[in-house]
Amino acid sequence: MGKLYVVPTPIGNLEDITLRAIRILKECDLILAEDTRTSGILLKHFGIETRMQSHHKFNEHRTVAHVVERIKAGDHIALISDAGTPSVSDPGFLLVRACVQEEVDVECLPGATAFVPALVESGLPAERFSFEGFLPQKKGRQTRLKQLAEENRTMIFYESPYRVVKTLSHLAENLGDDRAASVSREISKVYAETVRGTLGELIAHFTGNEPKGEFVIVVAGK
Repeated sequence: MGKLYVVPTPIGNLEDITLRAIRILKECDLILAEDTRTSGILLKHFGIETRMQSHHKFNEHRTVAHVVERIKAGDHIALISDAGTPSVSDPGFLLVRACVQEEVDVECLPGATAFVPALVESGLPAERFSFEGFLPQKKGRQTRLKQLAEENRTMIFYESPYRVVKTLSHLAENLGDDRAASVSREISKVYAETVRGTLGELIAHFTGNEPKGEFVIVVAGK
């Protein structure tokens, strides 16, 4: 039987990939990529010639069973996302679950993920935290925000530049605009930035400065 390797890829700076990740990607039989065009740039940079196949949220329901059968037949397959660790706010969970259910070996390599640097750089307590990922867009959003108003741990959210001010505003409405928070964007990239303050101050900052890049919001617990 083969194995499924879950391989984190850089979230910005290509130097953040591990030597082991490069070796696994070179030696495996197939790479499942969220977007083959995006991952093609990474693979070309490191001279990786392994064949890729698309595996994303729109087709993973149809492809999981076939991938599991290939691994059971002896193939070693690597799963990567556009950036970071697959299955963490990215496709991957369905395949990992299917492999576990079929007693197929799964190994996740340690590596890049956005929320850990953002949490550490925030200066907020990091010994206990709640990773929330992306808040629901519509249904369930207000309910979740009301629940989080009672959360004592530091909270971590992912957000796009188009919704970051809206999300900060919703957090302020439910947690109070004086709640300490931090916003990190473009982590590990040339224009990486972390802004700290209250939720009210962060709303004012990003209202006056157009949000660009991918964001991680870190908010102090109650």
